[in-house]
Amino acid sequence: MELAVAHALVRRASAGELTEALRVYRPAAPVVVFGRRDTHLPGFRAAVRATQAAGFEPLVRAVGGRPVAYTTEALVVDHVKHERLAPDGLETRFKQFGLLYAEVLHGLGIDARVGAVPGEYCPGAHSVNARGVVKLVGTGQRVVPNGWLFSALTVVGDDARLQPLLAEVYGQLELPFDPASVGSLSTEVPGLTVEAVEQRIFEAYDATDPQPLDDATLDLATQLAADHRVSA
Repeated sequence: MELAVAHALVRRASAGELTEALRVYRPAAPVVVFGRRDTHLPGFRAAVRATQAAGFEPLVRAVGGRPVAYTTEALVVDHVKHERLAPDGLETRFKQFGLLYAEVLHGLGIDARVGAVPGEYCPGAHSVNARGVVKLVGTGQRVVPNGWLFSALTVVGDDARLQPLLAEVYGQLELPFDPASVGSLSTEVPGLTVEAVEQRIFEAYDATDPQPLDDATLDLATQLAADHRVSA
C-alpha cells in the first residue's frame, strides 16, 4: 500500500485531480523494492527467496532503477505534481532535488555530496553520498502524461543489516555492487533519529500543515496495490 499510494497520487496528478502533493513516511516494515526490469532477470526468483529469508518483503515499485532495501529506519518522500510538460523537466528535477537533500544533510552535520559512489545500489548520477564514499539518499522518477512523481529514499539506520542482503540480491541478479557503498545517516552522525531527519525535510519543503490521505487516493491505491506485489 505504501508504494501503491505513490502510484495513486501520480495517477491522480496526471488526470488533473490534484495539483501537487508531498508525502513523507517511515516504512512500516523491512522491504526490498525491485525495479520492473529486475523481474525479467534470470536470477530474480533467487533474489526474492534471499529477500524473504532475511525477513524482508519483496515488492516492485513504480519508479525506475535497480533494487533498494530499507527498514523502518528510513524515510521515503514522494513528491507528485500535475505538470503539462513533465518530461522536459526530468534532468532539472534530479539536479534540483539532489541539491536539496544534500543541503538537508549538510544541516545535520554530514559531509554530503551529490553524485554516485563506486559500486552503489540503484546507481544514479544524482544520489546523495557522504564523503564521496557511501550512499545515503537515492532518488528516482516516474513521468506520466501531465504529471510526475519524484521519490527519495533516505537511509537513516540499519546499514549493517542492509549490506549483506543487498550483496546477495545483486549477486543473484548478476548486477555490480559493493556492500561498502551502503551507508546511513546515523553512522555518519551517531544518535541521529528518523524524527529529526523528518523535521529537517519538512522544513526544506516548507511543509507546515500535514493532512491525512484523502479517501479517493486510498481507494485508488487499494486497487493498485496488487501491481506492486511479487507474483507467486
